Amino acid sequence: MALANVSLQVLPVVDEKDLYGVVDKVIEYIQSCGVKYEVGPMETTMEGELDELLEIVKKAQEICVNNGAKRVASVVKIDYKPEGITMDEKVYKYRK
Repeated sequence: MALANVSLQVLPVVDEKDLYGVVDKVIEYIQSCGVKYEVGPMETTMEGELDELLEIVKKAQEICVNNGAKRVASVVKIDYKPEGITMDEKVYKYRK
């Protein structure tokens, strides 16, 4: 399967003081998966096989709940084309 990009923003329902700690757990998990990723101020974008990235999205919900979230709202964006798409080809002209 071709490379895809998936952006994930998790919004766990926790006390404000706990918010970044829960989000950090999700980012640590993404990091442990070995996929290419970039953390942004509003979401984390990953690059890899679509099925693998969607499994990461699924697990991210569980991580939030396992770390105290009563509920999780997530925003997921998928960029997929049959021949594949990379993060670099979309943003290379903006990088120095």
